[in-house]
Amino acid sequence: MAIDRRREAAGGGRQLPEENGSLPAGEAGSAAAATLAVAPPATAEIQTLPPPAAASCSPLLLDYDGSVLPFLGGLGGGYQRTLVLLTWIPALFIGFSQFSDSFLLDQPDFWCREPDGQGNGTDNLTRGLANHSQSSSAGMLGAPALPTPPPGDNASQCHCHEWHYLIRAGLVQNVVSKWDLVCESSWKVHIAKFSLLVGLIFGYLITGCIADWVGRRPVLLFSVIFILIFGLTVALSVNVTMFSTLRFFEGFCLAGIILSLYALRIELCPPGHRFMVTMVASFIAMAGQFLMPGLAALCRDWQVLQAVIICPFLLMLLYWVIFPESLRWLMATQQFEAAKKLILHFTNKNEMNVESDIKGVMPELEKELTRRPKKVCIVKVVGTRNLWKNIVVLCVNSLTGFGIHHCFAKSMMGHEMKNSNPHHFYTDYYTMAGIALASCLAMCPVVGFLGRRGGLLLFMILTALASLLQLGLLNLIGKYSQLPDSGMSDSVKDKFSTAFSIVGMFSSHAVGSLSVFFCAEITPTVIRGGGLGLVLASAGFGMLTAPIMELHNQKGYFLHHVIFACCTLICIICILLLPESKNQNLPENIPDGEHYTRKPLLPHKKGEQPLLLTNSELKDYSGLHDSSAVGDGVSENTTANGM
Repeated sequence: MAIDRRREAAGGGRQLPEENGSLPAGEAGSAAAATLAVAPPATAEIQTLPPPAAASCSPLLLDYDGSVLPFLGGLGGGYQRTLVLLTWIPALFIGFSQFSDSFLLDQPDFWCREPDGQGNGTDNLTRGLANHSQSSSAGMLGAPALPTPPPGDNASQCHCHEWHYLIRAGLVQNVVSKWDLVCESSWKVHIAKFSLLVGLIFGYLITGCIADWVGRRPVLLFSVIFILIFGLTVALSVNVTMFSTLRFFEGFCLAGIILSLYALRIELCPPGHRFMVTMVASFIAMAGQFLMPGLAALCRDWQVLQAVIICPFLLMLLYWVIFPESLRWLMATQQFEAAKKLILHFTNKNEMNVESDIKGVMPELEKELTRRPKKVCIVKVVGTRNLWKNIVVLCVNSLTGFGIHHCFAKSMMGHEMKNSNPHHFYTDYYTMAGIALASCLAMCPVVGFLGRRGGLLLFMILTALASLLQLGLLNLIGKYSQLPDSGMSDSVKDKFSTAFSIVGMFSSHAVGSLSVFFCAEITPTVIRGGGLGLVLASAGFGMLTAPIMELHNQKGYFLHHVIFACCTLICIICILLLPESKNQNLPENIPDGEHYTRKPLLPHKKGEQPLLLTNSELKDYSGLHDSSAVGDGVSENTTANGM
């Protein structure tokens, strides 16, 4: 500690670690030499230290939002606006792909067709299985139930040579009717739903790490090529096993497209425009969700629908020519030669004069051209003090938001099925889509006024309240409604449950979406792909709870809801530990991410001592400073607490 304090006295502060968390080579060598020496003079030790600027990159080049982006004109440049527009267009195709399961794997009404072609011999089976199937399709984004044979002799009537189907999702034939995935084969439907989600989860984790190592552009382009191959091959599947396997790889490639576009969109924008640019992409993806029923009605067949969903990605092959690599990522990983070419390309497209470089970005860039690139993997975040906690908190928030969303959807759709016509497939579909749209619309003013952390905290509190009231208050209402003179009926309980479910779905969707965006902002550029991959994979695990509950025929549904309700309470406490990133520059390397420390939600009163450490106090756990350390140095016996 005495050695560290003498370094601070000589160099004006200790040099920050490099991106991989280790000390600079010169500082590490001098520390080793000082350790081997037997009480050398303080002045001799200080002279062996190299100047701090010799081992570090120019701070002007690492300040992308403060120097490089203003030099290029921010979003005022026409070329930057074109690139942002190019990241919005594929969101429509992504929306089609993400909601295709609701149509390809919808469980239709079915009955056994007699040899004479008439279906009049199995009326009991028709009513029993069709009603079960209707309740399952109503919760497309919620929890479709596994169809089970009705009681009595109807169980034996599942052995049928030819089934007749009534598909309500706008198609004449889908995957279920193609391969008769009913009765004892109905579990294969849920495995097919697993495949796309599991492919997305693995894709987020793997392509995120690759994007940090080779760049965003290669991940985007290769994902487009392979989703065309696997997606079009899905339409040629000969059995459900082939369909499920190819859907896994389709989900893997779709994850690469989603993640790389998300990172490129964030890294193109200045601080004041990041959130709105991201929300516009979300609205475009929702447009795909709203247009999907009309597309299915036009295609009529599931194979045609699958081909129509995938073919628009052919347009993205042009991105190989027109879309450049992320300049922010090139600068953060110190690939200055490629960054110089890209800056000149930007200035040429925007018809700018390089001589207008007031801050001197280009001269500094010329000095650093010989530097070797420094790329970092997401595993380096384990050695940090604050950054890994922020990422873990946001991953838990994302998992909780998307996981509990299924519980609310199941509850709401269950009451709607009890009180309304079960054939309203489109009513249920557009109810879910409308709640998601309202959630995103509400996020814009709330986040603009309260910030990222305040907005996330508000929506998580709403989610927790809706969940706890639905679990506790409704059970109390149900108990008193059984009393003869209580004046309460089951319809009152159902109305309260539906209201709480709508509020819960509204707020939980906002929690999940805002957690992903928040993580993209606080994760440094050098590992932003890996950080985004972790939080998006956590969201995928939350979505995966829906087909898991279907596969178990909704057994343990109440416990599932209780666990996620408890998680919301934990998340409310953890959100207070997060920093606020509104109108802040994006961190470029791991030390920048470490200095993204939290601030109190409310400003301090005059004369009140803050309880949180400042950036300068992060070097010392005690938070105490010795003024003599800045002067003539300290004695060798000085301890960590300055005693």
